[in-house]
Amino acid sequence: MKQPVIQFTNFSYQYRVQAEPTLKNINLTIYEGEKILIVGPSGSGKSTLAHTLNGLIPFNTEGKMSGSLTINGKETSSLSIFEISQMVGTVLQDPDGQFIGLTVAEDIAFSLENRCVAQDTMIQKVVDVAQLVEIDNYLTMAPHALSGGQKQRTSLAGVMVDDVDILLFDEPLASLDPAAGKTAIELIDSLSKNEHKTIIIVEHRLEDVLHAPIDRIIVMDKGEILADCSPNELLKTNLLEETGIREPLYVSALKFAGCDLQEEHQLDVFPQLNVVPFKEKLELFTENMKETQVKDEREPILEFNHLSFSYDPAKPLLKDINFKVNKGDMISIVGRNGAGKSTLSKLICGFYKPTKGSITLNGKDLVNVSIKERSNSIGIVMQNPNQMISKAMIYDEVALALRIQGLPEDEIKEKVYATLKVCGLYPMRNWPISALSYGQKKRVTIASILVTNPEILILDEPTAGQDFKHYTELMEFLKELNEQGVTIIMITHDMHLMLEYTSRCIVIANNHLLEDSTPVKVLSNPKLVSAASLKETSLYQLAVRIGLSAPEALTESFIHYDRRRRESCQPH
Repeated sequence: MKQPVIQFTNFSYQYRVQAEPTLKNINLTIYEGEKILIVGPSGSGKSTLAHTLNGLIPFNTEGKMSGSLTINGKETSSLSIFEISQMVGTVLQDPDGQFIGLTVAEDIAFSLENRCVAQDTMIQKVVDVAQLVEIDNYLTMAPHALSGGQKQRTSLAGVMVDDVDILLFDEPLASLDPAAGKTAIELIDSLSKNEHKTIIIVEHRLEDVLHAPIDRIIVMDKGEILADCSPNELLKTNLLEETGIREPLYVSALKFAGCDLQEEHQLDVFPQLNVVPFKEKLELFTENMKETQVKDEREPILEFNHLSFSYDPAKPLLKDINFKVNKGDMISIVGRNGAGKSTLSKLICGFYKPTKGSITLNGKDLVNVSIKERSNSIGIVMQNPNQMISKAMIYDEVALALRIQGLPEDEIKEKVYATLKVCGLYPMRNWPISALSYGQKKRVTIASILVTNPEILILDEPTAGQDFKHYTELMEFLKELNEQGVTIIMITHDMHLMLEYTSRCIVIANNHLLEDSTPVKVLSNPKLVSAASLKETSLYQLAVRIGLSAPEALTESFIHYDRRRRESCQPH
């Protein structure tokens, strides 16, 4: 019989600055070798729960704690944060915030150096753990020069070098492209199976985590545990949707089509799901939801003409890129980590100059247009919010651009408050930025650009770290902006976002533009998906398995139905 390694008993926690407890009477037992997924909307308490496990609470945060929390039978209130770190290793949502060393090897060795481990032993341990997470070919590189997936592996190696029994992953997929995310989940699964680690994952991307088996899912909301059950049990209910958590797409499609899911179907293991009983209803759903495509002809606002860029002439990062962005477009740019997507956005803003070719804005070549001049028409929200934030307080950060423009303070206040409300930040308007989560910081940076009303808005991974509720609120707001004429370019790894909200998809891989087409067609092309480190959606896989002659039709029907459903639920 497996032994409990983590046990919450009537556990509550209230931050000093909060009027109500964030965690309320938590009773939860996690057993040795289990793999647990914790989900919930922002503010549900899942991050606070995680912080009680790794010692950040109470050692880094003031608050009131009651009840009992034991790890390996030891009451955490009697342990130091060092003692807790010897039992629980944490891989943070933002890998950059976890790096210490100048090289990958130094970073992995950091805790060993602190414990004065002999150099020969240290070197061998670093090599062994680097091989385990497949980062051994990058030991001499600087951590910040790595791709998102490589950074995650480095962070994981730095935790595993201490040989802890419990691994806590905080939003491990937030910075990864779909293929790298899939690999990360497989790596975590192998640690669970082969190294017999107890795994706890806090993540919004439920379907991606379910790529590998999960023992239990803990659903949290408003500081309480709403469900503690197997994935299969949970997916047969409507609790995820009711709580504001995105269901796996194939589960939603089956529900939209009116399929009976209450029988002995194993919903959480999609490759093993018998889809034959659902074939007739899915075909009918697809036929009924067909939508006529209207050809859209608009004037170009941004044009890329034979654009090339390289830091090193021998290693081109972008080569002969040609495409147009039309006025009022809402497009996605996708591709593997390191493909040059973010570099393309920096070329648009003038941070870099093209090696060859040109970019035109409203027919004007941007070659001699300054960054400041471009900023009057183009706003960019970077992937890492820490690279944009320069003020200590939320209000001041969002107001910064307007103050630089010299607007009256009354007008600034009105615009800032309106933008904060839209971005779900108004209740925090007087908070310091240091008190925010990574996802909340992301929303602050988006608000700081939106407040200037740009003609073109570029967003680099806008929804990373956002729960489904805030994802939907943000994307619906961006959709409204788009409908008002703002051209929106999104660099994203989120295939759901790409499908649901963008009409065109630019695919970049191997230094070239591989495709300029609709998102459905891109994700229905297995060769393209593989080349660009994308991921076929479960909707496409479901359509193939039931034998639809045009597999992309199910995805198109799903998007059409879901859009109509959301619009009918919005207040008028």
